[in-house]
Amino acid sequence: MSPSNPPALHRASALARLQQGMALSSLVCAGLWLRWWWRDAPTLAVVGAAAIVMGYALVLALQFALMARVNRQDTVPPLRPGELLRAWWAEVRVAPRVFSWRQPFRWHALPDADVPPAPGRVAVVLVHGFVCNRGLWLPWMRALRQRGLPYTSVNLEPVFGSIDGYVPLIDDAVRRAQALTGRPPLLVCHSMGGLAARAWLAATPGAADRVCGVVTIGTPHQGTWLAHLSHTANGRQMRIDGAWLQALRAREAGRARPPFVCWYSNADNIVFPATTATLAGADNRLLPGVPHVAMAFHPRVMGESLAMLASAGSSPSERTAA
Repeated sequence: MSPSNPPALHRASALARLQQGMALSSLVCAGLWLRWWWRDAPTLAVVGAAAIVMGYALVLALQFALMARVNRQDTVPPLRPGELLRAWWAEVRVAPRVFSWRQPFRWHALPDADVPPAPGRVAVVLVHGFVCNRGLWLPWMRALRQRGLPYTSVNLEPVFGSIDGYVPLIDDAVRRAQALTGRPPLLVCHSMGGLAARAWLAATPGAADRVCGVVTIGTPHQGTWLAHLSHTANGRQMRIDGAWLQALRAREAGRARPPFVCWYSNADNIVFPATTATLAGADNRLLPGVPHVAMAFHPRVMGESLAMLASAGSSPSERTAA
């Protein structure tokens, strides 16, 4: 697949089908458990059903425990117990909205094809991360539409394929975004999406001139400790000091790079140690106490990113955003 022959635009999402099955299976299992035990042990019925539906909260708790331990060796301020608990609860609340509703059932809402052209403005290219699809960005899409700002998005599939395989998808999204406005767009990337953007920049001649900047949110620019537990192709590529990241840095050496703003957090339960989400030479911005998925929708992240668009749109010659 090459940039000159991009894939069909958002006709299907293998991840959505997978997450639909997982969400519905969880509800069916919880319902069957509740019905089986209700007559003889109603308390056990309720507790068991809740455990089936809310089991992900335990997985998140384990992630936060690992993160807190690993971050002790990092330079970021450590989280106090209350802050750690609040971060865990924030992720518990946001996870089902993303992974059990927006991505499986609403991923095709607010389609790119319905975004009208806006000549002279700056569009946004929305690039999601690992085990996500364009449904992650629905709050951003609504905010952009309210402001009359155009956007394009991607579904990075195969879900567990190589990050390098996503280069044509990003190239196509950038091309579509520029066609809407006549100007280089801003890339906004969550998690692994930031690495996919860097892979696109490294692989595509002239790519740095085709975007006005890149915002990354919780991107493992230097890898993440958690990737050592992954056995997928893209998961292994995110290992700290792994072969793929070393090769990416080698490809980037000597190449032009657009301005980067990199958001990172001392409560990121996926990308840790925390400073692995920073990038040398970038505008690295610490977001204390905010977990991984919740970072994508934090008011400060969204507000400052939208301000960048307004700033870039005010001056055609402006390439950077304060």
